[in-house]
Amino acid sequence: MEPITWHDFEKVELRAGTILEVADFPEARKPAYMVKVDFGEYGIKWSSAQITKHYTKDELLGRQIIGVINFPKKQIATFMSEFLVTGMADENGDIVLTTIDKPVPNGNKLI
Repeated sequence: MEPITWHDFEKVELRAGTILEVADFPEARKPAYMVKVDFGEYGIKWSSAQITKHYTKDELLGRQIIGVINFPKKQIATFMSEFLVTGMADENGDIVLTTIDKPVPNGNKLI
């Protein structure tokens, strides 16, 4: 593991956002949803998320997540992803979302 400085960590814009909409993404190579997230003053952004194993679309609506919002946009199949949904792999490699257990304002930075 390569150590980083506090300054390096501060460059990563890990922000709270609320999921507003979830859609199927059949064009993705691996099963995924397209999620629309409100990041407050940073705007509403879309991303692709490989989270179909643990979550239904209905379970995701209104949930606060943590996203990296300062990566460049990335083309995924027919879709342009505007941020990175964060999560961790379980014992099978399926993604479990990084979530927030008490409500915070959308756009708040992880510190």
